Formats: sequence, C-alpha cells, structure tokens
Amino acid sequence: MKAFETLTPNEISKILRIHPFTVTRLAREGKLPGFKIGGIWRFRKDQFEEWINRQSNHKGRRKKR
Repeated sequence: MKAFETLTPNEISKILRIHPFTVTRLAREGKLPGFKIGGIWRFRKDQFEEWINRQSNHKGRRKKR
C-alpha cells in the first residue's frame, strides 16, 4: 500500500490564507477534497494540489455577460 502525504486543516488554512474552521466547513460541504480519521480532517497533498490547479483554471473560464 502506497503512503500519501497528508495536510491538516491548519496547514491548508495557512496555504489558502483562510481560517481553519473555513477549511473544515469546505471539506464538510464537499467543496474541498478531504477525509476524516478519528474525527479529525486530513487532506491528501496530491489531491489538494490538483484541486488548487482546477480552481486556478476554472477562474479563468468565467462566462461573459
């Protein structure tokens, strides 16, 4: 089994410059890829980096009015 590097809500919050509670809310709502281990949120670093790339690409593709 391959081990994955994980990040905590605090680490994610420092990267995104948002509050850790916002990180857990986004994860709970399914807007940020994460999972719980023993009631504590964790985020796979590779999935988080992919999510960041998708968010960056998506922002450049807004519909024109």
